[in-house]
Amino acid sequence: MSVAQPRTLAPPQRRQTRVTGSERVGAYTLIAALDRDGPSDPWPGQFYMLTAAEGWGGGEGERPFLPRAFSFARADPEPEGVRLAFLLEDVGPGTHHLGQLAAGDGLDLLGPLGVGFRAPPDERRAVLCGGGIGAAPLLCWQEELQMTPEVLLGFRSAAHAEAAKLFAAPPEVVTDDGTVGRRALVVEPLRESLGADPHAVVYACGPPAMLEAVRALCAELRVPAQLAMESGMACGFGACFGCVVPTREGYLRLCLDGPVVDAAALDTALIPGSGH
Repeated sequence: MSVAQPRTLAPPQRRQTRVTGSERVGAYTLIAALDRDGPSDPWPGQFYMLTAAEGWGGGEGERPFLPRAFSFARADPEPEGVRLAFLLEDVGPGTHHLGQLAAGDGLDLLGPLGVGFRAPPDERRAVLCGGGIGAAPLLCWQEELQMTPEVLLGFRSAAHAEAAKLFAAPPEVVTDDGTVGRRALVVEPLRESLGADPHAVVYACGPPAMLEAVRALCAELRVPAQLAMESGMACGFGACFGCVVPTREGYLRLCLDGPVVDAAALDTALIPGSGH
């Protein structure tokens, strides 16, 4: 199976940074931290393992404990290092803890890990398709691409759709309840776009059901697609085998050979244990 970029050999130890900013973006939280000692050139689609420097793994129920994997939304080089931004949604004890961090709080990170997106071949246009928190890696990919891609985003509600304002060029937005844009699933405008011009590469990130709909549509229309997938990760280095997913060419570990996977390599993107 082809991979997006060579595996990044990130320093194997966690690095402690300090949160430099935290802001609410509708239903999400965008936190930023300056990584002084890590690689300065993370590639869109790669991810970091995050933990809060204090209070992680203790307290009621002894949760959270394992680090949480997050694709970065932005990576801006600065003289002192690279300023990273992560888009979070409070869906459990780990994301709740991370979302409560304020400027000056410690944030431990490991990464960048895995392989990310690769540029469109054969002068194909790029179509970015995101669902919910899956908009995060598409944000930095839009900024990296030399061309101006088409961006299609689907959200549950108006509060979640606030994340669309982070994009430089206004994306087309649909919502489950119709409070922003039309009431539709994001695969619907994607079908319309590819029907009008199938000479494209689709880049998608979102919940498993959305990724499966994108995979099936692109297979039907014979349009290449790259899917940024999610599965349970504990280490990020391929040691725990917690993120293994089946493909037509055998099993792969998303933390090493992904998280970006060619859609054509999959029979389905509905992987047990993925998403939330």
